[in-house]
Amino acid sequence: LSQDFRLAGPGRESFVYGLPELDKEAIRAAERIANPGCFATAIQLALLPLAGAGLLSGEVHISATTGSTGAGQALSPTSHFSWRSGNLSVYKAFQHQHLGEIHQSLRRLQPDFREQIRFIPLRGGFTRGILAAVYLKSELDAEAAQKLYQTYYRPHPFVHVTPKNPDLKQVVNTNNCLLYLEKHDDTLLIVSVIDNLLKGASGQAVQNMNLMAGLDETAGLKLKATGF
Repeated sequence: LSQDFRLAGPGRESFVYGLPELDKEAIRAAERIANPGCFATAIQLALLPLAGAGLLSGEVHISATTGSTGAGQALSPTSHFSWRSGNLSVYKAFQHQHLGEIHQSLRRLQPDFREQIRFIPLRGGFTRGILAAVYLKSELDAEAAQKLYQTYYRPHPFVHVTPKNPDLKQVVNTNNCLLYLEKHDDTLLIVSVIDNLLKGASGQAVQNMNLMAGLDETAGLKLKATGF
């Protein structure tokens, strides 16, 4: 679950990057998995279909908010929930550690993508979940974008393209990701919501374990959102 082996490099050759929606077959054959970061998961799921079709062009802009559990177990002045509750703040603007993972995966699918990813992470006044608003210039119209995303994620049981703008409560306590698309003039917006502790961490680890062991990918992960 740590970030030590997520990026390719010397001594890390035996680790497969564990995002099933990127390369499920490599995970099935792997002996070691580097589980992705929570922000990296939410953002990559918003962009993989475009990269897979070679349609990323120009800068990508992201504003994404995470709950207090995204800070881990250690307390700090900015992670203690008595401070986080009812509060909102930016941190690590344009330099978050998950950017390396995102670039690596997108370039794997679209090697010619060399544009900047402008990522603003925010700390939210809630406990669990990530909502990422990702937007970029695109020549696709709304219908074509919907079709592209639905086709890409058809083999992936935990990612759902939804016709309505999603809420965090729809995914908290699940391993699901909901994606919502809008097109305004030449700009495509993709909203991605996940539970940072499940699809963004331990749930994805179980999903990867299932794939490695030859089990049903969804085993132990048929969970109900706490908001319903």
